[in-house]
Formats: sequence, structure tokens, C-alpha cells
Amino acid sequence: MDLGLTALELARIQFAFTVSFHIIFPATSIGLACFLAMLEWKWLRSQNPIYKDLFQFWIKIFAVAFGMGVVSGVVMSYQFGTNWSEFSRVAGSVTGPLLTYEVLSAFFLEAGFLGIMLFGWGRVSAKAHFFATLMVAIGTCISMFWILSSNSWMQTPQGFSLENGIIVPTDWWAIVFNPSFPYRFVHMAVAAFLVSSLLVVATAAWHLLKGRRDELVKKSFSMGLWMVLATSCAQVLVGDFHGLNTLKHQPAKLAAIEGHWETNHDEGMPLLLFALPDMENERNHLEVALPNVGSLILTHSIDGTVTGLKDFPAEDRPNMAIVFWSFRVMVGLGMLMVAMSLFALYLRRNGKIYHNSWLHRWAVCMGPTGYIALLAGWVTTEVGRQPWVVYGVMRTHDGLSHSVSADQVGLSLIIFVVVYALVFGSGIYYMLKLMKTGPQFIEAVDLQPAGHGHFKTPQRPLSAVDEPFDQNDSTKEKHHD
Repeated sequence: MDLGLTALELARIQFAFTVSFHIIFPATSIGLACFLAMLEWKWLRSQNPIYKDLFQFWIKIFAVAFGMGVVSGVVMSYQFGTNWSEFSRVAGSVTGPLLTYEVLSAFFLEAGFLGIMLFGWGRVSAKAHFFATLMVAIGTCISMFWILSSNSWMQTPQGFSLENGIIVPTDWWAIVFNPSFPYRFVHMAVAAFLVSSLLVVATAAWHLLKGRRDELVKKSFSMGLWMVLATSCAQVLVGDFHGLNTLKHQPAKLAAIEGHWETNHDEGMPLLLFALPDMENERNHLEVALPNVGSLILTHSIDGTVTGLKDFPAEDRPNMAIVFWSFRVMVGLGMLMVAMSLFALYLRRNGKIYHNSWLHRWAVCMGPTGYIALLAGWVTTEVGRQPWVVYGVMRTHDGLSHSVSADQVGLSLIIFVVVYALVFGSGIYYMLKLMKTGPQFIEAVDLQPAGHGHFKTPQRPLSAVDEPFDQNDSTKEKHHD
């Protein structure tokens, strides 16, 4: 099977494909777990059944996302032993323990309380159920902590020594809290909350466009928009700090992000809004720029110096064309999120937030943009690190397994694409069907423990979702009526 690509190129494509599928589900479950904890806390304080009904709806979406996140994460991790065994051999003494800590401190915490969260209504007390929900939410954040620590160490490695070509840990505090970790952790956490809040807003906006004006839809829309406003504005500030950290520790990546070839010694660096980078000729075509603004943003000085990509050896440069545009996709969508939330704030002050169809259409369109921006951000991060798998220490081609062939990786990549399209495509379709149904008013559920046999006990997490997968739209419309 000759795809015209090397084993290294195919292995990178395979890992990028699997991690891109994987990241959308943890981002959803992290944000929704915290949203569910907030809903249950508000229900416990107010006893308003609206919050309980919203919890009962969004926990179904959470259950599907969580299940697919676990499955896709397990599959992805096997590639460290198949395609990237040299990376595991050299750097495994650092990345292995970090991923182990994630399993021990986060996954077990989530697994221990997930069953109570999904199936505990009526079996445990209200406070015990809320405690389980809170533990799952905390567990998802702890999981993110260790994954981001491992990935950030690969971006800005610290706390190790090289002995006979093997990376040996010398300072675990420096490894875990490496220079880029605090910024990247907060950046990812805010992104996860933004992804889930946009999902909540888009779902509510869809039903507002369809004419629903009940409290379930209005409360979802209102709470989601408040979160979009807070997280989108916070992301602008976090992104600025993250950019300054990248300038200090990964200047080649920053130069590629900015489309900056020459170091600006005599004048401020412009901010490129549009350009077509040409890696072969080391120049840009069709530049549209704002003079001096690049220096102002990156150095907080109108004439601050920023190193250009030409100052780095050609073999150490990331692909500017990819990084330049992936970054602008992320930032551009982020600005649209800020604009939508500010427009919604204006309408809220005028009492028109639930009646402006332009806002509702805008919100529906913005629903998937959180995922697009998330993936664009990860493309910027990972492609910008190239050609290093551990920045400045180990090159990507040195981490490839010696025995793997292009045919083997190509065949497994094709299988991944087919299986992922079927399995996760079906899961995503099911989530969309659930969101199209929307939250429903339900009868009050007694949260006090019931006697033995009072409930039929589900045997798997996805049993928390009680809507049949093949329920047709006409049946759902009757249910709405």
C-alpha cells in the first residue's frame, strides 16, 4: 500500500487524527461536568425544579461525551508503543509517571463517583449525589492538569538530565510545573468551559428559533451566555500571557505564528492580519499589516524587538503556513465569541435577549466554533513545536519506532478513519439528536434512598441516556406538543 508518504509522516497524521477526535470529548465533558455541578448546587439552594430538569437533560449529553472520550483516549495512548516507541524509550521516565498520576488521581476518582452521579437519583441523599457530581467535575479537571503537565513539559522541558541518551528526571516539581504549564493549563481550562457553554447556548438558541419560550430553554440560554461572556473575555487575557511565555521559551513558534521572517531591529514589528507565507523563498505574499502593533502586543512596547524566523536554522523551523493560519482561525473565532456575548449583554439590558432572532441564529452558528477554535489552537501548539517532539531535546523523527513501516501505519490509519467515522460519527449524531429534543419538564424525583428493587439498575454508563437512538423526528415533535 503506497500512499506516497513516509512512515514518519503517516504516524504524525495518525496521531493528529486520533488526538483531534479525542480532544473534543474531554473538552465537552470537563465543561459539562462543572456546569452540572453548578446546576445541582443551584437546585439544592433554591429547590427550583428548573435546575433539576436541566441537570437531567445535560447529564445525558455528558454521559455520551464522557464514554466516547474514554474510548478514544485509550486507543490514542497505544500509539506510544506502536508508532512512537523510541520516544517512549527516551522520554518515558517523565511522561509515563505523569500519565500514571492522571489515572491514579483523576480517572479512578471519576470512575468511583460516576455511577452515583449518573444513576444515584433516588438511591442516595441529595447532598451525597451532589458530592458525587462535584467529585466527577473535580476529577475531570485533575485529569486535564496531568495531561497538560505532560504535554507542556514536551513544549518547555525542565527538571531532567540526559544520561546515555535517556531523559532522567531530577526535579519533579520543575517537571510538573514547567514554564509553559500554568499558562497552557488555564488556557485549556477556559477553552473547555467555552466549548461547553457555546454548546448550551446553541442548543437553547435552536429551540428559541423553533418558538419555545419556556423557562428551561430561557434559563439555559441565559446561563450559557453569561459563561460565554466570562470565558471569552478571560481567554483574551490568558492568551496574551500565554503569548508572552511563548515569546520567551519558544521564539521560533512565536515567529511562525506572527508570520515574522526578519528580526525588527530599527522599527516596531507589524501585526499581520493577512499573508500567504512562502517557506521556500522565506517571504510572505499579499501582506495586510498594522504597523508596530505586533511589538505592542508581544513586548508591550511600540518598538520592541521580536526575533524573526530567519534567525533560526532552516531545519529548526516549524511550518509557518500552517501555524500562521491555524492561529488566526482560533483568534478570529474568539473575537466572534466576544462580540456575540457583548451583543447578547446589550440585548439583555433591553429585555430582548429571548426575542431577537438575529442573536439566536448567530448563537446556533457559533455552536461548533468552540470545537473549531480548540482544534486550531492545538494545531498551532503542536505544529509550532516541530521539528521537536521534546522541544530542543529530541527531534520528532528520532521518536519514531524503528521497525514500523509506511505500509503498516498507512493501513492502520485507514482502519482508524473508517472505525472512527462509524463509531464516533454515530455518537456525535446521537448527541445532536438529544440536543434537538431539548430539555423537558419532568415529574419530581424523590431524592431520598428507595428500597431494594425500586429501580432497575443500569449496567453501563450510557444507560444514563434513556432516549432510543433511532427515535424519529415526528415522534419527538409529538412529544414536544
